[in-house]
Amino acid sequence: MTTEKSDRYERGAAKLREVYAGDVVDLPEGTMAFNDVMVRSLFSEVWDRDALDIRSRRLLIMGVIAANGQVDTWKIQARAALRRRELSPDELRETLVMLAPYAGYPNVAGLVVPCEEVISTWVADGEPGTDDEA
Repeated sequence: MTTEKSDRYERGAAKLREVYAGDVVDLPEGTMAFNDVMVRSLFSEVWDRDALDIRSRRLLIMGVIAANGQVDTWKIQARAALRRRELSPDELRETLVMLAPYAGYPNVAGLVVPCEEVISTWVADGEPGTDDEA
């Protein structure tokens, strides 16, 4: 493995931990080819760019996730957005209201209950510091 590839992997792994607030498994380099490529390209080359902050990038991908009705991936993003204080519970709920007409009511409707579960767990864990939780 070249030093440049390893450096990109380490930079990407650090960004992955930052983006997901430690909520996503951080596999060691070489464990899985798919993960290595994703970490080197997506997290060290895309998420690490300066033009958009993490919150803006997260909102964009949440729109794509909603359009595809991906419940498990929505929950990962919602949890990270709450943990990183990028979105409050009310803002997270509002994303679903905004996305429904654009991503399709059937796709977004399937995210409402899982979103509330993420919020409830976050509140139960004592994470909130605001008055707008659950």
